[in-house]
Amino acid sequence: MALEEKWVVLGRHERAVEWLRIWADLGRAPRTIDAYARGLAEYLEVCERDGADPLTAGRAQVASFVRELTSRPSRHGANTVALDSGSGLANATLQQRLVPVRLFYDFLVEEGLRDSNPVGRGRYGARRDLGGGRGLVPRLVKLPWIPTEQQWLDVLAVFRDEPIRNRLMLAFAYDAALRREELCSLRIDDLDPAHRMVRIRAETTKTRRGRSVPYSAATGALLAAYLEHRATISRARGPLFLSESRRNRAEPLTLWTWSKVVRRVALAADVPQFSTHTTRHLCLTDLARMGWELHTIATFAGHRSTDSTLRYIHLSGRELSDKLNRGMAEIHAWRISLTAGAAPVAGAQ
Repeated sequence: MALEEKWVVLGRHERAVEWLRIWADLGRAPRTIDAYARGLAEYLEVCERDGADPLTAGRAQVASFVRELTSRPSRHGANTVALDSGSGLANATLQQRLVPVRLFYDFLVEEGLRDSNPVGRGRYGARRDLGGGRGLVPRLVKLPWIPTEQQWLDVLAVFRDEPIRNRLMLAFAYDAALRREELCSLRIDDLDPAHRMVRIRAETTKTRRGRSVPYSAATGALLAAYLEHRATISRARGPLFLSESRRNRAEPLTLWTWSKVVRRVALAADVPQFSTHTTRHLCLTDLARMGWELHTIATFAGHRSTDSTLRYIHLSGRELSDKLNRGMAEIHAWRISLTAGAAPVAGAQ
């Protein structure tokens, strides 16, 4: 479906369509283009409502868009698990909607159609106290949610009754810390059962960085059982996980089908926060707990930089625990030395 058909407002703004087509021609992932189109379309709708020309709009118009986003009720309504923005949209969603607007204005500036970008960029970090600016919407940096041991056991208890395909998908998602798209895009020729390794192709990853990661013997046993089962559905090589529904039998399993499976299991286990990304968060946190080095975890996860990986180090409490243990060891040694100095010398009267 053409973007103009999905987002009718785009058809009324030639420059917006031109910008999106450039990103598509540059090879950006279809889901990225769709997210950009949605954010920009919502901004253009607000401009039309306010009678503003987006090509000449200033910061006041962008602020109007932000106000619209921050006051908009969540489409999930009562099913919303957690809010972190003080409104119906999460902080991360607000940031996501602003990104295409900022990039669109970057394009207009580069094309000589504007002198400046009304969205601007917030600058945080070491130079913040030297006059660094804040973004239009303060970015909240939250630690990922991971289940407690009991919650994890509750989820596993429900998964035990799931078909072999779903159990294997959960095992791979945790073992290899796979994102949803990476998991659903696995192909049979990505597997190396002899060495228990799985190849994550660059084109299926968020960062466009390929990697090879190991999986456990237990997952290997599930894989062998599933491949035997899969042969009863299709003997063709290709996508690893296949649909078993009457309507789409032997077709590649979609992202949305896996999301529905996980959501159904999460609700059955009474752990509604559990999502398709939870297993990745849990795996990386466990690796940090086990003492893996930062760069090793980043390579395993396929992170572009270690900034993302640091969240899992912090979440595991490893750094704080190490500092506490070192500090307590020093205090203990200090107290021992004082105690030894205060103790009476053997044989003294």
